[in-house]
Amino acid sequence: MIPLSADNPRLRTPLITIGLLIAIAWVWLMFQRAGLSSFQLAASICNWGLVAGELTRLAEVGTSVPLAPGLYCVVDREWNNVWTPLSSMFLHGGWGHVLGNMLFLWVFGSAIEDSMGRLRFILFYVVCGLVAAAAQVLIAPASPVPMVGASGAISGVMGAYLILYPRVRVRLLVFLLIFVTVINVPAWLLLVYWLGLQLLMGLPELSSMRPDISSGVAVWAHVGGFAAGVLTIKLFARPELTGAERQKTLLKARRRSGAAF
Repeated sequence: MIPLSADNPRLRTPLITIGLLIAIAWVWLMFQRAGLSSFQLAASICNWGLVAGELTRLAEVGTSVPLAPGLYCVVDREWNNVWTPLSSMFLHGGWGHVLGNMLFLWVFGSAIEDSMGRLRFILFYVVCGLVAAAAQVLIAPASPVPMVGASGAISGVMGAYLILYPRVRVRLLVFLLIFVTVINVPAWLLLVYWLGLQLLMGLPELSSMRPDISSGVAVWAHVGGFAAGVLTIKLFARPELTGAERQKTLLKARRRSGAAF
């Protein structure tokens, strides 16, 4: 299921959401060379991705992780490691990764930006991203595997959306075997389903039988970011803006249904 749009009318141009999308795209295209250079992609992920074991110093220096044929990421104690919880939010591992994150941010981000204003939205986004990173570090503190992606911060946006706009309709592109269709579902159904998938994928990492190393997908970063959004949205949201947003959504829904006012 791929979200295409949501029924939230915009109160104003979502400049911060657009700015984040531009920043993510710029980093992918210019700094990571759109994945066309295996060396540049691996170097960006290794040097500026979040490595839990480097932050906690539980991973042994010199431990190597393969990122591409002939290319390895080696655990170190460099100065820039402390900045990786922030820098990793703007890095991605492939086209599907970056485009998927940008789509989710576009669909859900503008409404959350509207709900709190631009400056608060920047802070909210960063806080959710940092909590997401902390959650993954907590689950696999000795992992030498670099973690990248805006998913944690965007998960926080999705958690906030669940609290503020659970009944807003979201249009989904759905693939049913050989058929493709578009359906409308309430936001809560999509978001709860998505969260359930993250929890199911993340449960094996909690097993004491597994080594203390993160999986290919940082699902606990997703869960941590989502929880941060759910728990902090009321601190960031401004009632006068969420009220205006809800009213515009209601009016739009009534117009679509042809209801009389």
